[in-house]
Amino acid sequence: MSQFPTDLPPHLRTSLMQPHRGVTILVLGILGLTVCFIIGIVAWVMANSDLREMDAGRMDAAGRDLTRGGKICGMVASFLGCIAMVIWSVWFVVAVAS
Repeated sequence: MSQFPTDLPPHLRTSLMQPHRGVTILVLGILGLTVCFIIGIVAWVMANSDLREMDAGRMDAAGRDLTRGGKICGMVASFLGCIAMVIWSVWFVVAVAS
């Protein structure tokens, strides 16, 4: 349930809400794909938190699509980072065993 009265006009309701962080989350998700997968994990966690707040009505839902895009980029970055770590670990074990 929203903490704001529902009888307020939409422009007042959105001005009382927290602003969305969709652009920040999307940028972090893309950086997670290109720079370091740990940044992708941060984007994923932030997106989950923000989507929860948007669903509860405490955050401006205008950035929902940007937040979802950042979440997806963060998830892909995390999965690719985990796969890369497994491949690197196997390579390291084989190199040390040889």
